[in-house]
Amino acid sequence: MSDERDVIGMRREYKFKYDEEYLSLALNPDQIIQELQAKDIQPIEDVTKEVNKVLDAPIASPPFNALFKAGDQVTIVVSDITRLVKLHEYLPTLVNRLNSLGIPDKDILILTATGTHRGQTAEEKKRVVGAEMYSRLEIIDHDCDHSEMVSVGTTPRGTEVVVNRLVVERKVILTGGIVHHLMAGFGGGRKSILPGVASRETIAQNHLHSLDPNAERSNPLIGVGALIDNPLHEDMVDATQFVNPDFLVNAVIHTDGRVAKLFAGHWLKAWEEGCVWADENYGVPIGKKADLVIASCGGFPKDISLYQSTKTLFNAALAVKPGGTILVLAGCREGAGADEFFGWSEPLKEQKLDPELRKNFTIPGYIFYAAVESARKAKVILYSMIEPEQVKPMGMTGVNSLVEALELAQVDRENQEIIIMPYGGATIPLYQKG
Repeated sequence: MSDERDVIGMRREYKFKYDEEYLSLALNPDQIIQELQAKDIQPIEDVTKEVNKVLDAPIASPPFNALFKAGDQVTIVVSDITRLVKLHEYLPTLVNRLNSLGIPDKDILILTATGTHRGQTAEEKKRVVGAEMYSRLEIIDHDCDHSEMVSVGTTPRGTEVVVNRLVVERKVILTGGIVHHLMAGFGGGRKSILPGVASRETIAQNHLHSLDPNAERSNPLIGVGALIDNPLHEDMVDATQFVNPDFLVNAVIHTDGRVAKLFAGHWLKAWEEGCVWADENYGVPIGKKADLVIASCGGFPKDISLYQSTKTLFNAALAVKPGGTILVLAGCREGAGADEFFGWSEPLKEQKLDPELRKNFTIPGYIFYAAVESARKAKVILYSMIEPEQVKPMGMTGVNSLVEALELAQVDRENQEIIIMPYGGATIPLYQKG
């Protein structure tokens, strides 16, 4: 496909990451009303120094050293391989701090918040925590079906909260990443408990709030960056209060993969400050929506699969006019990414997608559902390695040719207003009516 990598004959070339290379698209700059980029943020140069700083002066919490003492059994909850948040850069500092307070490695355990994801390989665990911590600490993947669980209560919304025993009988430190999230508003924080280390039944009960209880559609109260009155988020908070973790360290990762900011302290209040910062720095105001949005996920691994690439689709959908066009540039070398993802095409064809999802709710099922909704509101063209027939039932137009993708998007159409998103998964269009 190298002969299709450069499209010439127009006025200016714009580069977009695709898998592990770049696409060069020649577009008319007069038609581009906005190029969405995150603010010019200087990532943290000395992560160890910054971690020590936030541990000593945390948000809405006593200093780290005042919370832990010799004799404590400590569980550090970490994200799995699907969410690389540079934990290996600051985990040694946390563990060494605990050691200095009289807590040896044998009393510290790493619990991976896999939610409903598969277990990890040894190499994946090592990559998440780093070689040193992998060699020193016991690392256990949460298993939502088979881990030893304990019931800790029922939320006001009726979710029966059953979580891994290792976050109930020990002191708990949450780690993770703060990132915009389609359903929960933001990732990180309370998500380390629910869905991170909860039972499958608890996760399903909570995630059903993603669907409108009165109509066959997504709940209008959920969404990217939505926290106020978001029932999914509020239910997660209520569930996490039963555990009441002792401390939190969450990172915001920049588009270049480096740590942009660290937040530490109270498991809810410190995380909330992190969400505000992420919104201010990765949310990009737009004055008007476009006829066409061209969005790249930011290359590998952000576009490793369609499951991961939908983050870019959902963000791009915030910038396009109703009935407009979204061109998603996503390699998707691993196809759907979640084994069951395209399996939801069958109930979709039978017009039973909504009732089937309510009956057997899964996160991949909902991501599929939301992608279908996006394709009903705008024309979605997916340029990827996926066989086009696989996305056709979803209402998307799949193509394996860049030239064909640009033709379908009508990039040369006169008077067409275009927004481009080179890092579509990490930049959030914030529409502000003039």
